Amino acid sequence: MTEAVALLDEAGEPALTFRALATRLGTGVGSIYWYVAGKDELLDRAADHVLADVLAATDGLLASDDPIDGMRAIAIVLFEAIADRPWLGSYFMRDTGVQPNGLRLYDRLGQQVLRLDLTRRERFHAVSAVIGYVVGIAADLGQQPPQQVLAGEVSRDAYLADWADQWRALDPAEFPYMHDIADEFEGHDDAEQFRAGLDLILAGLRLQAETS
Repeated sequence: MTEAVALLDEAGEPALTFRALATRLGTGVGSIYWYVAGKDELLDRAADHVLADVLAATDGLLASDDPIDGMRAIAIVLFEAIADRPWLGSYFMRDTGVQPNGLRLYDRLGQQVLRLDLTRRERFHAVSAVIGYVVGIAADLGQQPPQQVLAGEVSRDAYLADWADQWRALDPAEFPYMHDIADEFEGHDDAEQFRAGLDLILAGLRLQAETS
């Protein structure tokens, strides 16, 4: 699993073939089939292998004095793991039969909402909303930068500034919001933006629990 993850980290899902993995391990392709039925299972197990580190990093968060703070801390650890590995978001909890760590992580978030005064349905929706936001935003931010940024032809700051200038050139009567956020977008930090959105979700969850 460690070598499978290394191949995925190097070049994404296309790089993980049974032949490439066998070469990395110094063995035959047939021996890999002894452990996994096919590439889908290999990908799911590789994702779960990474999530073992996320579980280890969040072990101490179950005893958080504030369950909302506990959820936030767990969510941030998961976000950072997926943002560092863009391939991971596509295989998170895709098959809980071979992804026990993903299931444990999902339940770990759920254990926090069990401490809140919510209905069963509200708890289910709360964890689903947090997981969906974290995985979606992390996978999006983890994508490769635009080609011109990747090639060093332009910096990230200059790339964002160009987009902001295009928005400023729009008709403010037709695009008032784009004009309003252009300055914020130009210098924004992705991780800060993620945390702000997460805090909005968790603030709503706290309010829901306090007014139930």
